[in-house]
Amino acid sequence: MGSNPIIGTHTSFVAGAESAKSRSLGPATLFIDMNPSHRFRTYGLCAVLCLSGLAVRAEELKRNAVILHRVGGGEDANALIAKGDEFDKRLQAKEALENYLPADKLKPGNVDLLVRIARQYRHLMADASSKKEKLRLGAVSLEFAHRAAALAPNNSEAQLSPAISYGKMLPFMSSKDQVDASPRIKAAVDRALKLDPANDTAWHILGRWNRVLADVNAVKRVLAKALYGGLPVTTNEAAEKCLLKAIEINPNRLIHYIELGHIYAQMGRKENARNYIQQGLAMPDKEKDDPEMREVGRQLLEKL
Repeated sequence: MGSNPIIGTHTSFVAGAESAKSRSLGPATLFIDMNPSHRFRTYGLCAVLCLSGLAVRAEELKRNAVILHRVGGGEDANALIAKGDEFDKRLQAKEALENYLPADKLKPGNVDLLVRIARQYRHLMADASSKKEKLRLGAVSLEFAHRAAALAPNNSEAQLSPAISYGKMLPFMSSKDQVDASPRIKAAVDRALKLDPANDTAWHILGRWNRVLADVNAVKRVLAKALYGGLPVTTNEAAEKCLLKAIEINPNRLIHYIELGHIYAQMGRKENARNYIQQGLAMPDKEKDDPEMREVGRQLLEKL
């Protein structure tokens, strides 16, 4: 990202319904039940890759070895999906992928599975430490999300999945890519809401999209127009309506309350901001991004 990003390094259009640190897997867990000779060769390759400074590639090799082993072992796709779902409920992304990815090889056209896989990569992205790795994982998530959207034009969750992935990547993108992603997010959210007006996550993302763009100052807008073709113009009031709708549909998610509080803070409505942020902070963490959103809420309260 450039030194003066159009939208900002700490801004994302997506709070996301996705929580808790995923547990790391050791090689012994990954290679359980694998043929000993195959296991030895895979370990050797992984060691060479790690020593060469390619730890990420080594991790991919291990994961691919597990996929090939499980697919070749005759495991049933539905059973793998069911196992993956259990890990997904516990927000253990790596373990979920160890079941979902082989299932995708066995059942490549399963839209719900593709949406779940995209979500796991977003979870891993949240836990990654470097910008480069976050963008890499985000791109993988986006690939699965696009597959789901292409296969299911009438499925709201499938249409929304690319918007969530783009939104997660946004803070780490270059200014040009941020500007390019903005209409893509809006188009995906619009499709999702047309298919399911009761999709509270879509309303949340649309509200955040409006709030972020409403906060872009005139200088950056002129710069964006000159360099990249411009940014959409919107208002905090439009953002407010979206989050009120999200809360009406699903009043049990802290991300909605804290985001609405953020909007009110941006509008200068401090009492409304405090009220909604405090409501959100009083709720328990349930989703992947709840702890991060909670910290946002605390920081906003300190500034009010």
